[in-house]
Amino acid sequence: MAGTGASPLKRAEQFVWLTARVLEQRRFAHHFLGGGADAVETALAAYLNEDGGYGHALEPDLRGPVSQPLHTAHALSVLDSIGRCSGLRVERICRFLTDVSTKQGALPALLPSQRGYPAAPFIPIVDDPPAQLLATGPVVGLLHRNAVWHAWLFRATDFCWAAVDALEKSHPYEIEAAVAFLDGAPDQARAEAAADRLGRLVREQRLAVLDPERRAEYPVAAGYAPGEQHFPYDYARTPESLARRWFTDEELERSLDHLAAEQQADGGWPVNWRQWAPGTALEGRPLVTLKALLTLRAYGRSLH
Repeated sequence: MAGTGASPLKRAEQFVWLTARVLEQRRFAHHFLGGGADAVETALAAYLNEDGGYGHALEPDLRGPVSQPLHTAHALSVLDSIGRCSGLRVERICRFLTDVSTKQGALPALLPSQRGYPAAPFIPIVDDPPAQLLATGPVVGLLHRNAVWHAWLFRATDFCWAAVDALEKSHPYEIEAAVAFLDGAPDQARAEAAADRLGRLVREQRLAVLDPERRAEYPVAAGYAPGEQHFPYDYARTPESLARRWFTDEELERSLDHLAAEQQADGGWPVNWRQWAPGTALEGRPLVTLKALLTLRAYGRSLH
């Protein structure tokens, strides 16, 4: 086992082997140990359903076998991270997205088929769920960034532009989804203008903790768990993100210092959202740990 003097990466590796699902183990091996992409894709295939969507608690806060947009978005992000966001696998996903979209041509966060299976209490199950930027934005941005072209994208892209342009009062996860869309949007001039406006909104509404030492002074969004706050790195996951311009170098560096310091004694990072079941917290921590490591590496922070 890695001791307390081990590097952040070595400590995280021990945590992953100790606690993570096979998928996160394979992802860690791919990103940090030279492991192959095939193994990641094989592990991801276990969550795939016959309808082309993904289920089986791929997104840990939604349990049960049924395909859901949030699971499928998660699968796309995994495929994107290993350079496999193309071909028949993505064509099949786009067919699923078409089938489950609302009349607006965009994605609801949760389909009523989840009813009867365990789900986080903060994700409501309704009979006729509305389309949401939260669910649609990251998927549309990712597909555009990978030069995927499918008929589903036409109306979904229009929906995202309208939703982003209409944002006035928001919350951190919705802003994250907007950034994910804008970072991949084909019209980058329009995306830059929209991102500039959202950056001002984030600062005015204090949706990012700009000084971790004064964290208690920043509000927690309605419905979020105590301490469920966002930092500059949550919006700007890489230096190339349009959200990077929202923060000064000092603000970003402070937030990255905070992220690095959040590594726990067992080598993993904590989840800050509401922990409503033991299994979801256990499965969530390796996901958060992978995200933290990839973010720190993207900004050139040493993990060794």
